[in-house]
Parts: sequence; structure tokens; C-alpha cells
Amino acid sequence: QAQLVESGGGLVQAGGSLRLSCAASGRSFSSYHRAWFRQAPGQEREFVAAISHSGRSTKYVDSVKGRFTVSRDNAKNTLYLQMNSLEPADTAVYYCAAATFWAALSTESGNYDSWGQGTQVTVSS
Repeated sequence: QAQLVESGGGLVQAGGSLRLSCAASGRSFSSYHRAWFRQAPGQEREFVAAISHSGRSTKYVDSVKGRFTVSRDNAKNTLYLQMNSLEPADTAVYYCAAATFWAALSTESGNYDSWGQGTQVTVSS
């Protein structure tokens, strides 16, 4: 059974950095667009970043542009999110996702059908 597992979350001070990983198993996700979403307590899940199956195209929410970088290693079946200059507003559970049926690179969570269990990122001020 296909599975996505996030890692790399934790507690960091404002201005610090973290690198999230999302390892896929059970099947290859190299042909699918992949993305990161996040959800803070009491808030809806929010798009963070997406990357095309080839890695040539990316999208970011405005609030993380210039600070976060999404990348992928298809040989390792792994998705990454490098997060720099972290702010307390970045505190959330971060989820990775894959779109196995949607052809366009999307920022909408409904277009992603495979999800990880999430990893907590907490940024202290």
C-alpha cells in the first residue's frame, strides 16, 4: 500500500531553519505532482508549496516566497521543504501530498489524493 511519511519537524526559534522530508513507499510517485500543506490550530489547511513531477515547475503561497524551497528527488521517491527565516506564523502541522489523478500543478487540496500523517513545526518567538 502506498504511503507518505513526513519527518524533520520540531521546535525552532524565529529566524531558524528546518528541512522537512516526505518519503514515499509502496509505489513510485515520480510521475505525480507533489505539494506541502499546513494546518495551524483552529484554522483550515493551507497550501504552502507545490512541485511538478519533473521538478521544473514550482508554486508557493505568497507568505513563504523567498524563505521556503520545495524540491524532490525522484530516484529516492522523496519530497523536501527547506524552510529558512522561520516565523511564529509558520507554526503548524505540515502535510505532504501527491496528486495521482490531477494533471495540472495545483494549489487546491482537493486535487491531491495521497497524504502523509503530518509533522509538527513549532517556531518560538
